[in-house]
Amino acid sequence: MRVLIDACVLYPTVMREVVLGCAREGLFEARWSDRILEEWARAAAKLGPEQALLARGEIAALGAAFPDAIVPDHQGLRARLWLPDPDDIHVLAAAVAGSCDAIMTTNAKDFPGNILADEGVFRVDPDAFLRSLLSEAPDQVGAVAEAVLAEANRLSERAWEMRALMKKARLPRLGKALVTKSH
Repeated sequence: MRVLIDACVLYPTVMREVVLGCAREGLFEARWSDRILEEWARAAAKLGPEQALLARGEIAALGAAFPDAIVPDHQGLRARLWLPDPDDIHVLAAAVAGSCDAIMTTNAKDFPGNILADEGVFRVDPDAFLRSLLSEAPDQVGAVAEAVLAEANRLSERAWEMRALMKKARLPRLGKALVTKSH
């Protein structure tokens, strides 16, 4: 499955790391556009120049890790599309141009299913998508989540538990499923 990842999934860090860890495992093909990456960088810049610099470095690393992920801009395609929020049309255009099956976003209201279906795309919520991957490939998704947890604990001043970290990352059902799976 080829999935276009919206900026709201790429930033924050823990959600991004779990999603992209699963893509690195070959569980799906990740796609995005330069404009989506720029939205991530601008969101990070609101937290200060250090965060902006960090985001730019992470974006460069993504380019190396996922060399085929960038979908070129198709302005002509954007002109014929409609969404409730005109600022999101570029996301749908990138999904269509990149022959994506789905758009992964937390923004359900601005990506109505009927409009996406007309373009042959559907919306997936990161939490639900990752839970479905967990049921299909429990060892791989579990290993990705454990690696993200280990890195969070290495970088944090507090000790995280899986369920709490996933809940903070807006992946509560994945966190619950991971804890249930390990017992």
